[in-house]
Amino acid sequence: MKFARLLPLCSLLVAGCAGRILPDPDATNVAVKPRVVTTALAHDTDDPAIWINRADPAKSLVIGTDKDTAGGLYAFDLAGKIVRQTPTLKRPNNVDILTGMMLDGKPVDIVVTTEREEQRLRVFSLPDFAPLDNGDLVVFDGDRTRGPMGLALYRRPGDGAVFAIVGGKSGPADGYLWQYRLEDDGTGKVKMTKVRAFGRYSAKKEIEAIAVDAELGYVYCSDEQFGVRKYRADPAAPDAAEELALFGTTGFASDHEGISIYPQAGGQGYILVSNQQADTFRIFPRAGTPGKPHDHPLLASVRVSSRESDGSEVTAEALPGFPGGLFVAMSTDRTFHYYAWDDIAAAAKLK
Repeated sequence: MKFARLLPLCSLLVAGCAGRILPDPDATNVAVKPRVVTTALAHDTDDPAIWINRADPAKSLVIGTDKDTAGGLYAFDLAGKIVRQTPTLKRPNNVDILTGMMLDGKPVDIVVTTEREEQRLRVFSLPDFAPLDNGDLVVFDGDRTRGPMGLALYRRPGDGAVFAIVGGKSGPADGYLWQYRLEDDGTGKVKMTKVRAFGRYSAKKEIEAIAVDAELGYVYCSDEQFGVRKYRADPAAPDAAEELALFGTTGFASDHEGISIYPQAGGQGYILVSNQQADTFRIFPRAGTPGKPHDHPLLASVRVSSRESDGSEVTAEALPGFPGGLFVAMSTDRTFHYYAWDDIAAAAKLK
């Protein structure tokens, strides 16, 4: 019994303890409990995305990666049960969803993932996971030292062009992120063309988590152990190469990880960033501060029950059991945790 009581102290104070929880003094709440915990995957959960079924919201899905050589994409229902999976993918890392991409003359909801060991992107339709690529969407010119990890999708409002923004295991000090245009190849499959390399990199660890705020036109990425960087998502924007903000440079126990954007009317809302080794999410204002849209000071930090969360996603749309929206976070016990946004907001004392 005495030994058991020492374990929490070890996890908090000893840097060499595996699975340690490091402090986040800005998070004072009792850990928020998930409403649902998914069926555990076989290997290693990493990143989720949320697909809303417009015809029947109760049939909406959470798509998650099982990050392993024998991994894949898995679709979970709102009760956390596995309802579908792709064929084996070799270490799928991050995943994102885009609705209504025009393929073969029809709007198709797509899900895209980085397949790290094959150095490529994979594209599937939703909700059926039918493959929509020819296996040739190779990223970073096939450079094996830059195994693809992070991924976010963006549709440009003006012309509907679709892009994938990809981050890797390593990269240069400038031009770390590569952006590709995704299009119909003429047969209903997806082809891609590189349009730019952008984004600074501290070289402290890696850039994995990427999120796009499509409504406001920004892309955010977590430069692990350094901060969160902000750029224009449109590669044709006049200031596309300019870093608009660097925030979250203090208060993180170690790694900056999953980024989620909770939108509210008028460009308001919140940016949530995983403080991985502290089991908290640090929350920043989506709209910046008055007169300073690229000023993102800390608003709050909220402790959750997920352990060492890498990836996360959030929707503000009401779903059965989640009237104020659904927040999903990966946990190292090979599951994804579903939180009610209302519970997160209450714990963080958000307005």
